[in-house]
Amino acid sequence: MINSKDILETIKMIDEEYLDVRTITMGISLLDCADADIEKSCEKIYRKITTLAKDLVKVGNDIGREYGIPIINKRIAVTPIAMLVGVSGGDPIRYALTLERCAQEIGVDFIGGYSALVQKGFSAGDRALIESIPQALAQTEHICASVNVGSTKAGINMDAVRMMGEVVKQAAEITADRDCIGAAKIVVFCNAPEDNPFMAGAFHGVGEADCVINVGVSGPGVVRAVLEKAPKDLEMNELADLIKRTAFKITRMGQLVGTVASERLNVPFGIVDLSLAPTPAIGDSVAYILEEMGLETCGAYGTTACLAMLNDAVKKGGVMASSSVGGLSGAFIPVSEDAGMIAAAKSGILTLEKLEAMTAVCSVGLDMVVVPGDVSASLISGMIADEAAIGMVNSKTTAVRVIPAIGRKEGDELSFGGLLGAGPVMHMNRSDNSVMIARGGRIPAPLQSLKN
Repeated sequence: MINSKDILETIKMIDEEYLDVRTITMGISLLDCADADIEKSCEKIYRKITTLAKDLVKVGNDIGREYGIPIINKRIAVTPIAMLVGVSGGDPIRYALTLERCAQEIGVDFIGGYSALVQKGFSAGDRALIESIPQALAQTEHICASVNVGSTKAGINMDAVRMMGEVVKQAAEITADRDCIGAAKIVVFCNAPEDNPFMAGAFHGVGEADCVINVGVSGPGVVRAVLEKAPKDLEMNELADLIKRTAFKITRMGQLVGTVASERLNVPFGIVDLSLAPTPAIGDSVAYILEEMGLETCGAYGTTACLAMLNDAVKKGGVMASSSVGGLSGAFIPVSEDAGMIAAAKSGILTLEKLEAMTAVCSVGLDMVVVPGDVSASLISGMIADEAAIGMVNSKTTAVRVIPAIGRKEGDELSFGGLLGAGPVMHMNRSDNSVMIARGGRIPAPLQSLKN
């Protein structure tokens, strides 16, 4: 039963602690839009998306006003476009431009799914789509791209890893006049989830229903405020219990929004992703949560342990609140989007090596990391390979979203604005790895893949 104390507490979370629904994302299958004629396929896509999602933005805005809950983004995720390219052939950018046309007409913030799943090898359409990603992102504003290069079951496709290092570098170069924004809209995954509502990695998996509504909530400011008020002598397990109870409340709000949106759009409700997704706003920071646990600065020894506890407690609280928890669900550590991470990186305490260690226990991986613009594509591929290996061996999702800051050097800053924030150009180990990356082939799946 909802009582007045719960209502007042939620209002305070929204007004003072940056609680929001980060996104409602409509997942749309485009499998029935495949056609041997690329123009016909694009027309089918346009009709389907603009029909199913025509009221998405209005419904999101209406729910936000009626319930007093900020809903920051309205987004769409579609079937990996490489699958359609495999049927039609032709220039994949035609699909990107069609999706952009849909985004502009409907008014959504992003469309994800300019994607390929190549963890075990390339099928028809995959190479063409991957090679087109830099130009596709340069010619659009709302499209996001992702490529899954590995999984615990399949191992790591090192040919795809090599390609993605080149793609990220090229995407940054051709959007250098826009602060390299192209690279900020590319995610390279291992063990990518099929129901993730968060960009830039969202796509609509082939095992999903024809159309669903997924919700991504966000509340790092709320969790930080709870820990700030907690006695300094609480034991770590007691802090974990506080986080679990807070995650429960946050998830219930996401469940409410998803249920109402599902009813009004006449679309099945999919999942609530209860990831703690920070923003550049002071206070709305995962780094500050870790510091409230007793660290002077995020990146200090003990950071990985604190993050592991936070991630686990968030998941446990969420699954008690909803039977539909999915996506990534945990703590994100994107550097440029988190005020505490930015400060720690600028101080030199939070390094790329420490971030990599943290990715073994968080929801995703090296996220929104800015590196010098003159780093080689093979060094970027090496970062991708390392993160994929962490994900593969630990049976978890890992990802890389790294931005080479073209024309900038270590210590400079790259600013994106909005939710993407601004990030310092971080120091990067320049030891050559080009021979290893050039080998290509596939890193075999680990022994733990044999679970049948």
